[in-house]
Amino acid sequence: MGLNSDVRDVTSCHQRRDVVCFCSHGHSFGRSFIHFLLHSAVISFSSPRLVFLEMNAQAYARVTEQGENVRELKARKADKAELDSAVQKLLHLKLEFQQLTGQPYQAGKPPAEQDSETNDVDPDDSVDVVDPWTVQTSSAKGVDYDKLIVRFGSTKITPELIARVERVTGQQAHPFLRRGIFFSHRDLEQILDAHEAGRPFYLYTGRGPSSEAMHLGHLVPFIFTKWLQDIFCVPLVIQLTDDEKFLWKDLSVEETQHLALENAKDIIACGFNPESTFIFSDFEYMGQCREFYRNVVRIQKLVTFNQVKGIFGFGDSDCIGKIAFPAVQAAPSFSSSFPHTFQQREDVPCLIPCAIDQDPYFRMTRDVAPRLGCPKPALLHATFFPALQGARSKMSASDANSAIFLTDSPKQIKNKINKYAFSGGRDTLEEHRRLGGCCEVDVSYMYLTFFLEDDEQLAKIHKDYSSGEMLTGELKKKLVEILQPLVREHQERRRAVTDEVLSTFMTPRILRVSL
Repeated sequence: MGLNSDVRDVTSCHQRRDVVCFCSHGHSFGRSFIHFLLHSAVISFSSPRLVFLEMNAQAYARVTEQGENVRELKARKADKAELDSAVQKLLHLKLEFQQLTGQPYQAGKPPAEQDSETNDVDPDDSVDVVDPWTVQTSSAKGVDYDKLIVRFGSTKITPELIARVERVTGQQAHPFLRRGIFFSHRDLEQILDAHEAGRPFYLYTGRGPSSEAMHLGHLVPFIFTKWLQDIFCVPLVIQLTDDEKFLWKDLSVEETQHLALENAKDIIACGFNPESTFIFSDFEYMGQCREFYRNVVRIQKLVTFNQVKGIFGFGDSDCIGKIAFPAVQAAPSFSSSFPHTFQQREDVPCLIPCAIDQDPYFRMTRDVAPRLGCPKPALLHATFFPALQGARSKMSASDANSAIFLTDSPKQIKNKINKYAFSGGRDTLEEHRRLGGCCEVDVSYMYLTFFLEDDEQLAKIHKDYSSGEMLTGELKKKLVEILQPLVREHQERRRAVTDEVLSTFMTPRILRVSL
């Protein structure tokens, strides 16, 4: 993690004990380290070891203090939003402590004691930070989704529920369901009940257009949403939050509007049916549909500033646009926001397939729905698509080397996978043949679980790689063979998306699906 180099830089910048001159190398851990220095008392720089001990002790004290604060809030039954905000801060502090010390926080065991009792530490006891803007874990295996289910209060998708989906639809479940890529839900049973009773529902998903080129991770919810649309024959609305990206990114209104249109072309290239799909950008649709804006304002009136701070972690320095935005993402959950699409009906429930980091928006939405007289939206949560460098973070459009983009050439795809894809293989050929590779941390294998449709072939790859029969180079070669045609075919479909086709999808209209 570069910890030793950071310490050398800090300790060598100045020899005086009362002056600290330093620079961060710009990476996330460097910033965390400097954050601790900036908020600490004067530290003696007689040796790097003393720096470590002092920093560890102060990090431990911060976590302990915040833990006591959380317990106090629980004891006096504090407001839920205030408690959620305190818990989120505690999780961030625990993650910073683990990044600094290399060990998870253990209550009652200060760092010096933990050093002498490392055998008692579970290396997989990681702390995960998951919110709409940050996904971070210290575990090479990625986020612990079972813990996340407990923390978010959602429900795990069980084999019995998957069997019910197959029974209701008469089709085999999508690989994303069978393999646990969509792993959690809220009220999916009620959607299945409605479908069996012949009552309508619709699908809602979205995209925040922050880059002209989408990457493979962005495809995941759209691939699954298309499957849902096809098997249930239901309407679909897709929100492009260009307003959100204007508020959060260093982009102009015009730039985010352009990105929204470019991203819409990639979404259309996934094969959605134009007769049952409406794609809209917030900047455009807000001015076209007064019912949509009315719902936004109704939601805003029902959510207090204290609640939105607790849910999303907004601070005093955040612009008011950010604080107001969650209601914009909530509004498409209600059919009354689309009078053209749903012919003025206000009682049609929706199902939202999305990555689980978007869940805070819809926890808020589900809380206000009954007060609006609307059905609560149901959700299907997906795992994160890992960065090429490993599952500690999700793939990001802001880092070209962390992602396979839908504009990449076959050569670029091959080079990125061979150069950057984190390997679960061993250090030597002999070790790998003897011990086998670790599929749980190998990015190439993880990607195959998303895009290799053949279950038997995937199982064989897992067996061969885990046993050492298959080498890392062979595993990467297999992934390249899967991704190159997938991306090439997507590019061909996208080239067929004309301005006329785009306009068809983005024009408010009645969708040709029976309600």
